Amino acid sequence: MPAHTCVFERAFGAFLFDMDGTVLNSIAAAERIWSAWAVRHGVDVDTFLPTIHGARAIDTVNRLNLPGVDAEAQAAFITEAEIEDVEGIVEIPGAAAFLNSLPADRWAMVTSAPRDLALRRMAAAGIPEPAVMITAEDVKAGKPDPAGYILAARRLGLEPRDCLIFEDATVGIQAAEAAGAALMIITTTHQHPLQTSHATLASYADISVKIDNDGKLHLQPN
Repeated sequence: MPAHTCVFERAFGAFLFDMDGTVLNSIAAAERIWSAWAVRHGVDVDTFLPTIHGARAIDTVNRLNLPGVDAEAQAAFITEAEIEDVEGIVEIPGAAAFLNSLPADRWAMVTSAPRDLALRRMAAAGIPEPAVMITAEDVKAGKPDPAGYILAARRLGLEPRDCLIFEDATVGIQAAEAAGAALMIITTTHQHPLQTSHATLASYADISVKIDNDGKLHLQPN
């Protein structure tokens, strides 16, 4: 169980979830596609792959600053390839049941993936589609910019400080911190222990939610 327990000691207006690595695991598919792309463009795969997680494809390509490369075209190519390849995409254990236990108007998804890709991956993993979903197309700046989380909270009629954000990747954690929200870090796909002052969670089976008379969400350890 998390060593940091303050998220269990207060009520939240809503929960906001990252997608990849937080409610589903698409690492195998993403790394297959990005590895092949990196090889074609002369990019060192081993140093490059750790940088792709949690970020928009356009931001990942732009960050490389490759000469003569049309970043928008390459990001579109990557997205189409990822939509086609969903082999091995699975839910983070217990995520679907946990999401289904939440009132539909009390949670949202905030992902760096384009909408079509997000829906494809969620369907492949059996993750329910949220009423509010913020995708790559909805913001001008991707994570670590907090814009996506701020927009999701507002669409739920809240401020980020009223929400608990579930994240896994460094850029997403930075976005959540910048938004001023409380944070729960999902560690299921982490290969190495994470040094953090935030609450951490290895399995959704370890938590449940109680809804009070005001409709607020109370996270409870099982």
